[in-house]
Amino acid sequence: MTPAQHETLAAGRWQAFSLIEQLANVGSEVERALNWLDKRNSEYSRLAFLRALELLHLTIADPRHRHRLKELTRLREALLDFFLGDNAFNSTGKSWRSYFYGFAYAAAILRRAGQLAG
Repeated sequence: MTPAQHETLAAGRWQAFSLIEQLANVGSEVERALNWLDKRNSEYSRLAFLRALELLHLTIADPRHRHRLKELTRLREALLDFFLGDNAFNSTGKSWRSYFYGFAYAAAILRRAGQLAG
Protein backbone atom coordinates (compact mmCIF):
# COMPACT_ATOMS: atom_id res chain seq x y z
CA MET A 1 0.00 0.00 0.00
CA THR A 2 1.15 3.55 -0.60
CA PRO A 3 2.32 5.78 2.27
CA ALA A 4 -0.47 7.55 4.15
CA GLN A 5 -1.62 10.68 2.34
CA HIS A 6 -3.61 11.81 5.36
CA GLU A 7 -0.96 11.30 8.04
CA THR A 8 -2.59 13.39 10.78
CA LEU A 9 -5.89 11.63 10.19
CA ALA A 10 -4.22 8.22 10.19
CA ALA A 11 -2.51 9.14 13.48
CA GLY A 12 -5.87 9.22 15.24
CA ARG A 13 -7.52 12.50 14.34
CA TRP A 14 -9.93 10.67 12.02
CA GLN A 15 -11.71 9.14 15.00
CA ALA A 16 -12.65 12.62 16.22
CA PHE A 17 -15.00 12.90 13.24
CA SER A 18 -18.53 11.53 13.19
CA LEU A 19 -19.46 8.86 10.65
CA ILE A 20 -21.27 11.55 8.65
CA GLU A 21 -18.10 13.67 8.50
CA GLN A 22 -15.95 10.67 7.65
CA LEU A 23 -18.13 9.60 4.74
CA ALA A 24 -18.49 13.20 3.54
CA ASN A 25 -14.67 13.35 3.35
CA VAL A 26 -14.49 10.02 1.55
CA GLY A 27 -17.10 11.40 -0.85
CA SER A 28 -15.00 14.51 -1.49
CA GLU A 29 -12.14 12.35 -2.70
CA VAL A 30 -14.51 10.19 -4.77
CA GLU A 31 -15.89 13.38 -6.33
CA ARG A 32 -12.34 14.46 -7.21
CA ALA A 33 -11.65 11.05 -8.74
CA LEU A 34 -14.83 11.27 -10.82
CA ASN A 35 -14.03 14.81 -11.94
CA TRP A 36 -10.57 13.72 -13.09
CA LEU A 37 -12.14 10.77 -14.92
CA ASP A 38 -14.47 13.21 -16.69
CA LYS A 39 -11.41 15.23 -17.70
CA ARG A 40 -9.74 12.03 -18.92
CA ASN A 41 -6.84 12.30 -16.48
CA SER A 42 -6.59 8.72 -15.28
CA GLU A 43 -3.50 9.29 -13.11
CA TYR A 44 -5.04 12.11 -11.06
CA SER A 45 -8.26 10.10 -10.83
CA ARG A 46 -6.32 7.10 -9.53
CA LEU A 47 -4.55 9.24 -6.91
CA ALA A 48 -7.83 10.76 -5.70
CA PHE A 49 -9.38 7.30 -5.55
CA LEU A 50 -6.45 6.00 -3.49
CA ARG A 51 -6.98 8.88 -1.04
CA ALA A 52 -10.69 7.99 -0.85
CA LEU A 53 -9.79 4.36 -0.22
CA GLU A 54 -7.36 5.36 2.51
CA LEU A 55 -10.05 7.40 4.27
CA LEU A 56 -12.55 4.58 3.89
CA HIS A 57 -10.04 2.16 5.43
CA LEU A 58 -9.67 4.53 8.40
CA THR A 59 -13.46 4.60 8.73
CA ILE A 60 -13.67 0.81 8.62
CA ALA A 61 -10.95 0.59 11.29
CA ASP A 62 -12.79 3.03 13.58
CA PRO A 63 -14.05 0.86 16.48
CA ARG A 64 -17.22 2.97 16.81
CA HIS A 65 -18.44 1.55 13.51
CA ARG A 66 -18.11 -2.19 14.26
CA HIS A 67 -21.88 -2.63 13.84
CA ARG A 68 -21.65 -1.05 10.37
CA LEU A 69 -18.80 -3.17 9.01
CA LYS A 70 -20.97 -4.99 6.48
CA GLU A 71 -22.18 -1.75 4.90
CA LEU A 72 -18.74 -0.11 4.97
CA THR A 73 -16.96 -3.12 3.48
CA ARG A 74 -19.66 -3.42 0.80
CA LEU A 75 -19.07 0.26 0.01
CA ARG A 76 -15.35 -0.45 -0.36
CA GLU A 77 -16.11 -3.44 -2.59
CA ALA A 78 -18.40 -1.41 -4.85
CA LEU A 79 -15.93 1.48 -5.12
CA LEU A 80 -13.09 -0.90 -6.00
CA ASP A 81 -15.34 -2.56 -8.58
CA PHE A 82 -16.21 0.79 -10.16
CA PHE A 83 -12.74 2.33 -10.25
CA LEU A 84 -10.51 -0.73 -10.67
CA GLY A 85 -12.73 -3.67 -11.56
CA ASP A 86 -15.28 -4.65 -14.19
CA ASN A 87 -18.10 -2.56 -12.67
CA ALA A 88 -20.18 -5.66 -11.97
CA PHE A 89 -22.48 -3.53 -9.79
CA ASN A 90 -23.19 -1.23 -12.76
CA SER A 91 -22.33 1.89 -10.76
CA THR A 92 -22.16 5.27 -12.45
CA GLY A 93 -20.51 8.55 -11.57
CA LYS A 94 -24.00 9.90 -11.02
CA SER A 95 -24.89 7.13 -8.58
CA TRP A 96 -21.69 7.74 -6.57
CA ARG A 97 -22.34 11.47 -6.49
CA SER A 98 -25.89 10.80 -5.25
CA TYR A 99 -24.69 8.38 -2.58
CA PHE A 100 -22.12 10.73 -1.10
CA TYR A 101 -24.14 13.93 -1.56
CA GLY A 102 -26.34 13.04 1.42
CA PHE A 103 -23.35 12.80 3.73
CA ALA A 104 -21.90 16.11 2.54
CA TYR A 105 -25.28 17.81 2.92
CA ALA A 106 -25.86 16.38 6.40
CA ALA A 107 -22.34 17.36 7.51
CA ALA A 108 -22.90 20.92 6.26
CA ILE A 109 -26.21 21.21 8.14
CA LEU A 110 -24.72 19.85 11.36
CA ARG A 111 -21.65 22.06 11.01
CA ARG A 112 -23.85 25.16 10.66
CA ALA A 113 -25.81 24.06 13.71
CA GLY A 114 -22.54 23.75 15.63
CA GLN A 115 -22.88 20.02 16.18
CA LEU A 116 -19.68 18.98 14.39
CA ALA A 117 -16.06 19.68 15.19
CA GLY A 118 -14.99 20.44 11.61
